[in-house]
Formats: sequence, C-alpha cells, structure tokens
Amino acid sequence: MIRTHGACAGAGAAALLVLAGCVAPAAPPPSEPARGATPVARPAPLPLGRFSVSGVASQGGLMLGTAPAGSVSLTLDGAAVPLGADGRFVIAFDRDAGPSATLVAAVADGRTVAHPIAVAPRAWRIERLATVAKVPVPSADFQRRRPGELAQIAAARGESALVEGWRQRFIWPVTGRISGLFGAQRIYRGEPGSYHSGVDVARPTGTPVVAPADGVVVLAAAAPFTLEGNLLIIDHGMGLNSAFLHLSRIDVRVGARVRQGEPVGAVGATGRASGPHLHWAMKWREARIDPLLVAGPMTAQ
Repeated sequence: MIRTHGACAGAGAAALLVLAGCVAPAAPPPSEPARGATPVARPAPLPLGRFSVSGVASQGGLMLGTAPAGSVSLTLDGAAVPLGADGRFVIAFDRDAGPSATLVAAVADGRTVAHPIAVAPRAWRIERLATVAKVPVPSADFQRRRPGELAQIAAARGESALVEGWRQRFIWPVTGRISGLFGAQRIYRGEPGSYHSGVDVARPTGTPVVAPADGVVVLAAAAPFTLEGNLLIIDHGMGLNSAFLHLSRIDVRVGARVRQGEPVGAVGATGRASGPHLHWAMKWREARIDPLLVAGPMTAQ
C-alpha cells in the first residue's frame, strides 16, 4: 500500500498523485495572466483612413474620390460602387437627386467608414406653356420602332468596358453657342414634360465631334433613330458614358477604342431636331448628369 503524508503536493510524480486519489490544481487559463503578473499588452486597432472626394456635389454633378486605405468594397446609399485597384472611384448625382447621400467603405478587418455628402439643389429653367398640349399622339411608325431603339440604348448603357476615361478631365466634344441647357423643362397646360437630358451646342452640319475622354464605342446607330437620329454612345468605364445625338455621320464602329480628342463623328440635324447641333448627354449608371459641370467652362479647342 502506498501511503501519503500531508498535502498531495508531497507526491513526486503525476502517477503517484493519481493512485493516491489526489488531483493536481488546475493551471490558470492561458488567456488570463497569473495573479500578480504583468498583463500582456494587445496592439490597438489601426486608425481608420478617410475618404478623399472632389468634384461637384450637386444635382447633376460628378465626383471622383479615393476610398480609405484597405477598403475592399464601397457603396453609395446602399448600392455597390466599383473600386479601382488604387482605391479610386467615380460617383454622380441625378438631376432630381435628394439633399444627401452617404458613401460607406468596408475595410479588410471588418470595420466600416462612412462619408456623408450634402447634395446641393439647383434652380432649373422652367418654361410654362399654358396653351400648348404636351405631346402629339405618336405615329404608328414611331410606336413600332421605339421599343427596339430603347432596347438598344439600354443594352449599350449596360456595357462595362475596362477603360480609364472616367479618371480624365473631360473636354468639350465640340465648342460653340450653347443652345440648350441640361435640366430645363417645359410645363404644358400644367402637365410636366420630360426635362432636357443633355446640353446642346449649335454648330453647322459637318462640324467634327471628338471624344471628350477615352472610351469604347458601345452603340453606333446603323440607321437614324426616331428621336436621337444618328446616335453614338461611348463608355468611359465605371458606369460612366456619353451619348451624342443628331449626328450627320458616325466615324467609328462598335467595339472601337477611342482616345480623348479623337474625331468620332460630325454635327447634324438627324432625328427630332429643329436645326444642326450636338446634343451631348451623360449618365452614370441610372443618374443623368450635366455635361457642363463635367467639362467645365467652354474654351476653344
């Protein structure tokens, strides 16, 4: 028989402790420092970075920005926004955008960074025509052709080319007298008509039109559309695109990569136009934006 004397601590080996019916005291959990020991310091989380955003924070405006370092995703009011490899991005605000928007970046460690943006309202030119009806009844030919035209436009604007034109400072595709402003609207006998979705520049037929930034041609109408006439759409990347309406001719094909300043067509009066001019329209995703705010004051090119 094995005898024990005093506390179990007198046993010399774990086997003797077990045979004697003694239980060794439990060691303190590794996550807790022993009594009287100095706690191990844990590194504090790195401070979150900040957004860098510039541009026009207004209805119809466009902004470029850089997300906080380590960002893995970005949203604007809950909708995903693509990020460049360097964290750069583009966003824009519709003509009828509300007074505020919020960017939220998710960083690699699971934390988020929010950046609120105050969207300034604009005073749009409104023309009230008390004695004129809104729109005449569309012709049978228009009703037959229009759905297919709209489908082509939607498909083109749904393209997403790997191009970097969105990063550039845009130039005017043609210079001249501005004959129509973005956002202007007519009210017919109290009933609002569609607002003007681009900016018009009056120039003679045949005046060259150039690409305002690098991009890929996603639509080059094979025949004049009922309203837009000879229509050209260029994708600048990241959901940003330009449309050029009423052209007298189109000089590029679908799939062509164009560089800023490269001729792409010529001013005309095709489609529903009262005279020769270029109608330049821009969209970022579903938001219609003002080309005048994007290109800035017009200077001779």
